[in-house]
Amino acid sequence: MDPIRNPYAPGAGSPPPELAGRGIIRQDVAVRLQRLRYGRPAKSVMLVGLRGVGKTVLLDQMRRDAEAAGINTVRVEAPENRSLPALLAPSLRLSLLHLSKKEAAKDYAIRGLRALAGFAGKLKVSYADIEVGLDYEPEPGLADNGDLEGDLTALLQQVGIAGKAAGTAVVLFIDELQYVVEPQMAALISALHRCSQEQLPVTIVGAGLPQLRGRMGKAKSYAERFFDFPKIGPLDPPDAREAIVRPAENEGAEILEDAVDLIIEKTQGYPYFLQEWGKHTWDIASESPIKRLDVLNASDEAIAALDESFFRVRFDRLTPSEKNYLRAMAGLGPGTHRSGDIADELDRPVQSLGPTRAGLITKGMIWSPTHGDTAFTVPLFDEFMKRIMPGNEWKSIRN
Repeated sequence: MDPIRNPYAPGAGSPPPELAGRGIIRQDVAVRLQRLRYGRPAKSVMLVGLRGVGKTVLLDQMRRDAEAAGINTVRVEAPENRSLPALLAPSLRLSLLHLSKKEAAKDYAIRGLRALAGFAGKLKVSYADIEVGLDYEPEPGLADNGDLEGDLTALLQQVGIAGKAAGTAVVLFIDELQYVVEPQMAALISALHRCSQEQLPVTIVGAGLPQLRGRMGKAKSYAERFFDFPKIGPLDPPDAREAIVRPAENEGAEILEDAVDLIIEKTQGYPYFLQEWGKHTWDIASESPIKRLDVLNASDEAIAALDESFFRVRFDRLTPSEKNYLRAMAGLGPGTHRSGDIADELDRPVQSLGPTRAGLITKGMIWSPTHGDTAFTVPLFDEFMKRIMPGNEWKSIRN
């Protein structure tokens, strides 16, 4: 098979050739945003799911859908150790500059830019990482009290007023929201809630790991009523089949049914893994139709590629004690495990492992579906841990 024409696209946030199985949620969000644009109430949406299910790809596609429909959008990724004001300020500036080109919204957008100047100037003391170009002098008393919740509310209100005057909505698309610290999360939720109460067309479409729902509920008790949290998971077999078969067909190639079945079995329907297996199977196959044997021959390369990129980049961020904790989890098998069972596997008191567990949750490696339970946020990570830390020697390493 011609590697130049290989249609599959494994990569962090890389758009797949066929975005299968996500049509219903895309349509749902598109309707919500248009309702908001026309002054109708609509809940904000938070996409939650494990790594590798395609949340980032879906979020970006939703943004493209929104822009094609005339919606003003802001795209932000929330990495660890960055403040929310620093992330929002530059993107909101660009949004307001865009709105200022609309004659009906020009004065409101300029006032929004003055609010942004006050917001950045006052909060620079508390959030030193704020860096944003200022186009206008601040207006005294507008978003400049130095209190994040109040100032962010005032700023988003001005953004919403400008958006309404322009006949559009302003939508914040924010990825990796689980990394936003609780007080800043609370300020964002409060500001959006106030805009909703005033029927201003400002909302958020966010994405994050499964713990996001609990963190937002902890930040503001009404968050679970203000947001919907659709779960983004692995693809059902028919959608997984489409994600593999359609790209090949578009290149004039065929994949035999038993070969597709094996890819789905190996990947468990996770979109990222489907792309990885598709890529390596295409490269290793000598001709069309692609056969089950081609998938078998490609599986070692697909696993090695995942180990070196998708899995290893996360593993290398861990401390020795965190690696041991995850290896103990892996030894218990896939699924959810009680903290006490992990402690028994490590031959440690459960209380002594609290800081390690908390560090892994902060790094987005594990989450707690229910109190006292622990699960991986990365699919198939248990098998990787067994490959990279084989045997029982790791148990003798004490930290």
